[in-house]
Amino acid sequence: MLTDIEKKIIAAVQADMPVCERPYEAIARQIGIREEVLLKHLQSLCDRGIIRRFGATLRHQRSGFNANAMAAWQIPEDRIAEAGTVFAAFKEVSHCYRRDPAPQWPYNLYTMIHAKNDAGCRTVVEKMSRAVGIDIFTLLFSHRELKKTSMTYFPTDEED
Repeated sequence: MLTDIEKKIIAAVQADMPVCERPYEAIARQIGIREEVLLKHLQSLCDRGIIRRFGATLRHQRSGFNANAMAAWQIPEDRIAEAGTVFAAFKEVSHCYRRDPAPQWPYNLYTMIHAKNDAGCRTVVEKMSRAVGIDIFTLLFSHRELKKTSMTYFPTDEED
């Protein structure tokens, strides 16, 4: 069970972090607590596995990575962990997920690949294929981003 203050903290940190010298102090002030109290609660939330990680979102198009593709792989079930570990180690891969296949869609491992262009994505997926010795995959290129947001678990008063 989460306390009211923990819910307020989660609501505050699920939004964009303030760009300033002391972002945690600014968040604490916004909530109405001291920075040390915020950090203590954040540590507790992490220790309990409620918060798993803090991450930054890079607008890849603005940084020169103009292409991305989801590679859907058909991996033997007994090799999923091995292939996932190998694929996740590629610096061009931002996401790696195992999902259940369907009769019409036999793919069970998915990797999001980012590169400067479509050819770069293809080169990376070919290297990945060679690294695990599996060549049953399909590439789904992104053409336009329609929505990209983080999940909101506890809306703030402004978001109600």
